[in-house]
Amino acid sequence: MRWTPGGSSDDVEDRRDDSGGGGFRPGGIHLGLGGIVVLFILSLIFKRDFLSLLSTDTASTGGTAVSQPDPARDRQEKPLVDFVTFVLNDTQNTWSQVLPAQGTPYRHAKLVLFRDAYDSACGMAQSATGPFYCPEDEKVYIDLGFYDELKQRFGAPGEFAEAYVLAHEIGHHVQKLLGIEGKVRAAQQQNPQAANQLSVRLELQADCFAGVWGHSTQQRNLLDPGDVDSGLKAAAAVGDDRLQRMSRGTVNPETFTHGSSAQRTEWFQRGFQDGTIAACNTFQ
Repeated sequence: MRWTPGGSSDDVEDRRDDSGGGGFRPGGIHLGLGGIVVLFILSLIFKRDFLSLLSTDTASTGGTAVSQPDPARDRQEKPLVDFVTFVLNDTQNTWSQVLPAQGTPYRHAKLVLFRDAYDSACGMAQSATGPFYCPEDEKVYIDLGFYDELKQRFGAPGEFAEAYVLAHEIGHHVQKLLGIEGKVRAAQQQNPQAANQLSVRLELQADCFAGVWGHSTQQRNLLDPGDVDSGLKAAAAVGDDRLQRMSRGTVNPETFTHGSSAQRTEWFQRGFQDGTIAACNTFQ
């Protein structure tokens, strides 16, 4: 991608050297990209259904997660911090133009950079759960170590792959502002049997919204050759079918919560090609 390092943002909260404490709040867990594969692997190893955490409330627990200051690692991560800051600013600037044209004002989300664990309004943000958006405090939580996983474990290298992850989470914020997220959560509570299907539709729409931002970057000539393929690889890498096959060797579509690799790439492409919210109606 064509971008200029050194930018800053009031929307970035750097908590990498802070201590995270407390425990999970009641209300369940929302996993971001990469989190579901960890639950699959844990389920295999410990012979327990960790995937049930996706749909059940979690009782408050004690304990404290502490992250020690690591100045050397902070310096090493500086280029990545600059990049995610750029992506955050650019995605939010894009939606600040797109949403008002739809009659909805845009309100900035915050990006919390943490290490190991940090307490959020949706429960304890942990490295193992991957990046996620918390609608309760309107913040995206990312442990930058996830991007190493994206390259090494998921086989999706490249800056645009990294950008897709953040753009997807900001897509969830857009859903919150449009009232979509609240309606889906209410529908899941009213019809628990449809909870997974509704979750898939919500996630695919966030993929499409990431594509809408990608369309904007293409219009402004910010993309290099290969960037689009990098984003598509990232979307495919975190498809439920691929993650299930990686973790347990079989695929069970009934347990999908994010969508298959084919679905995720399809909806990202729809947003990328059309560049409008109208193209992202995954609930139709």
